[in-house]
Amino acid sequence: MPNPQNRATTMKPARRFGVRTVATLLGIRFAYRFGSRLAPHRTVAHAARVFQTPLPSSRERAAQALTSMTARRETVDVNGEAIATYVWGDPATQPYVLLAHGWSSLGLRWESWAPLLLAKGWAAVAFDQPAHGHSGGDLCTLPDFVRTVTAIGRHYGDAEGVIAHSLGGAAVALSLEDGWTAKRVVLIAPAADPEAATSRFARFVRLAQHLRPSLHQRLTERTGVPIDTLHIRHHVPKRTQPALIVHDFFDRDVPLEEGELYASLWPGAMLLKTRRLGHRRIVEDEAVQTAALAFLSGVDFT
Repeated sequence: MPNPQNRATTMKPARRFGVRTVATLLGIRFAYRFGSRLAPHRTVAHAARVFQTPLPSSRERAAQALTSMTARRETVDVNGEAIATYVWGDPATQPYVLLAHGWSSLGLRWESWAPLLLAKGWAAVAFDQPAHGHSGGDLCTLPDFVRTVTAIGRHYGDAEGVIAHSLGGAAVALSLEDGWTAKRVVLIAPAADPEAATSRFARFVRLAQHLRPSLHQRLTERTGVPIDTLHIRHHVPKRTQPALIVHDFFDRDVPLEEGELYASLWPGAMLLKTRRLGHRRIVEDEAVQTAALAFLSGVDFT
């Protein structure tokens, strides 16, 4: 294990909502509460855009992270969109670990993991999803996450391992074996059920629940992917890689039950439960990092 003093500076978890974002949220809630009854079509159209728009903090934090970045920055074209990638070591000559961030996050949130992976002799590749960080685009949702993970995996080649957080975990689970693969998989607080996510979103923004089917249709029209087909039950049982699922009891963004679902559906998967780390701090926790690196090294926990 490297000396902690030599480790890259840990990126602080994002402030979920700044003052401006809170004001915007209050306005949206007010508008949706009445719009759900008085102007449902217009309200759903607006809600679909909000659902697919990452928080501004992703780009703001990415700009700040450049000042202390230790990675080599590259760009990969994905369906005409410039996707920013961050490379430590040389994935062309070293086994590498692919790092996939979650919703409204950024590739450089993995900066603290880089020296740990390099110390193991692995290269590392992270990237910004569309509309996140330094990547192009304005809208993004799970099908975009999946397409981008697939394209990055194909570009850099089969990985020694992959570590993914939140929505990035779902994207990895769906994209594996589509022209790329990884020997071992670590999913941290992975999302499992897109329809449950839209239900949480609707409650949060005060969109009437009976409008969710219309919201799903709007999402399908843009992505071309029906939301039901994105549930992990259609994909995870086919996976053969050893997998470690890490999830916190007190995750308020993606409930523990979704991590447990991965563990029950993914053949041979192991579930590591943590306490009081929530949805974001869990990624930077040293015990979680140690467990993930041990698992990628071939240690199977019992």
